[in-house]
Amino acid sequence: MRLIGEEGEQLGVLSKLEAQNKADQAGVDLVLMSPNANPPVCKLMDYGKYKFDTIKKEKEMRKNQKTSEIKEIQLSMRIDEYHISFKLKNAQKILQDGDKVKVSLRMRGREQAYSKNAVEIVKKFVADIGDFGFIDKEPVIMGRNVSVVINPKKA
Repeated sequence: MRLIGEEGEQLGVLSKLEAQNKADQAGVDLVLMSPNANPPVCKLMDYGKYKFDTIKKEKEMRKNQKTSEIKEIQLSMRIDEYHISFKLKNAQKILQDGDKVKVSLRMRGREQAYSKNAVEIVKKFVADIGDFGFIDKEPVIMGRNVSVVINPKKA
């Protein structure tokens, strides 16, 4: 097996017994790093410290990771301009916070016959929010709903 020292230096290809003797002389553990390699790669290290450091790094990465939420804003076919501007301001605040916005418009009854108008209302809403976010896909009609997800722009 190929042996790597504590500082990352190559110690050569040794038998398992010789590698274990070197680890015992140095007072460290012999850790199998890559068992599928030819020859297998082992490293001399303090395994307890290695495990502690990897757990610490994982915790740090999870702590710094921001999960983005999807918040929904609902529109209707008969929505007034005042209500659109109000919902537009709310969507802008959500996007500035770094969360995604799902804009959905539910069609009721006879409104389903005018699905093109519903798509136009959603597209107009997305165009008005253009400075704060962008869309990946065009608005989609799914049954009674027209929906689109707006992603925040990077600062």
